[in-house]
Amino acid sequence: MEKDPMSQTDETRRTFIKTAAIVGVGAALAPFPVWAGAPGDDRIKVGLVGCGGRGTGAAAQALAADKGVVIWAMADAFRDRLDSSLANLLKEDGKDRVLVPADRQFVGLDAIDKLLPLVDVVLLCSTPAFRPEQLAKSVAAGKNIFCEKPVCVDSVGYRSVKESVRIAREKNLTIVSGFCWRSSSPERAIYGEILGGRLGEVVSISATYLTGPLGTRPRQAGWSDFDFQLRNWQHFAWLSGDHLVEQAVHSIDKINWAMGGRHPTKCTGIGSRYCREDVPERGDIYDNFSIIYEYENGPRCVLTTRQQANCYNNNDDWINGTKGYAWVNGWGPTHWIKDYSGKTIWQYPKDGATPDMYQVEHDTLFKSIREHRTINEGEFMADSCLMAIMGRMSAYSGKQVTWEEATTSGESLTPKSFANPMPIQKAPHPGVSPTNAA
Repeated sequence: MEKDPMSQTDETRRTFIKTAAIVGVGAALAPFPVWAGAPGDDRIKVGLVGCGGRGTGAAAQALAADKGVVIWAMADAFRDRLDSSLANLLKEDGKDRVLVPADRQFVGLDAIDKLLPLVDVVLLCSTPAFRPEQLAKSVAAGKNIFCEKPVCVDSVGYRSVKESVRIAREKNLTIVSGFCWRSSSPERAIYGEILGGRLGEVVSISATYLTGPLGTRPRQAGWSDFDFQLRNWQHFAWLSGDHLVEQAVHSIDKINWAMGGRHPTKCTGIGSRYCREDVPERGDIYDNFSIIYEYENGPRCVLTTRQQANCYNNNDDWINGTKGYAWVNGWGPTHWIKDYSGKTIWQYPKDGATPDMYQVEHDTLFKSIREHRTINEGEFMADSCLMAIMGRMSAYSGKQVTWEEATTSGESLTPKSFANPMPIQKAPHPGVSPTNAA
């Protein structure tokens, strides 16, 4: 299976880095010849928050995006994760621009507070539960941001993210999201055709994200309950939002994309925990969901997702319109549109460009900085996550959930305390568990 990996922007003119200040800092340091040819002849100091695999990859892509990028500070909840990430970055082609001495390595849940004053750009790649607060702090500090998905795991977090997006727009700060399919050339091409009317009006979508379970980390001596859950964050709903929100949100974002950003009026979801082993590191999340999203004037979009071992895997999207239908298979990659006679009326060329979409995200971010343009992907970034959250709310409770209920819900999954003991919650029981939509 290939690596599992989207863009309307609100652009305004601004100045990101005051050149005189950057040059002044550079003049006080030993010379760095690699920056002499960098656009603008200055450095962009980047801080990484969240030093897991995705964060380390994002930092490497930042280095590749711009010869003036310097990895200047790093932050993580765990020392070993930071050390491992730093060691890997020092093996990258841009290792001479990885400048993170001990006094710019920060560990703990408050590590971002120490990192932000030192950098120009922040890469938010830590556990999703903490993303809304970290985004708010980054915007308040005036930083340009790469924000990995999902950006929130509950309705309270969603409202926080929406407010941060609003403030970022007022401040002319850039936010590039980690919804990577929006940076994929074949996806950009076919969704451009769809939004341009090639299918006519979209009337239904069937999306699948069928894959296996993610890895776990057995408990080690000395770990608190909080440490254990955070080390296995993908398997705990309060940290990840469940796999519907953490992983299948990519497919939900493509539904949101094809629907032109329209909000569904309501959704009905089912799900269960059927195949996951009964071991602590598997947490409390489901292993399958099916969600029906309903839109004003009739369109219905269905997402089916599972994380179950030794089963058929698939990740594609069938999009039906009044003039024809489209198949989007990013794992192929195969992208085409046919009319209802079966004639192919558009197809992404087999030899068409397929640059690494993860790299394109960072190329876009740093190009916007160099060109003094603002990109704000925050609206679809937040709304796609809320679509996933409302689906989970419906599946957990067995009740239909409206968009209005999801946006105004008081639901917060964050525990009141991180102190021992932090018992593992039982998986929700539909028909018994509340929607928390009040």
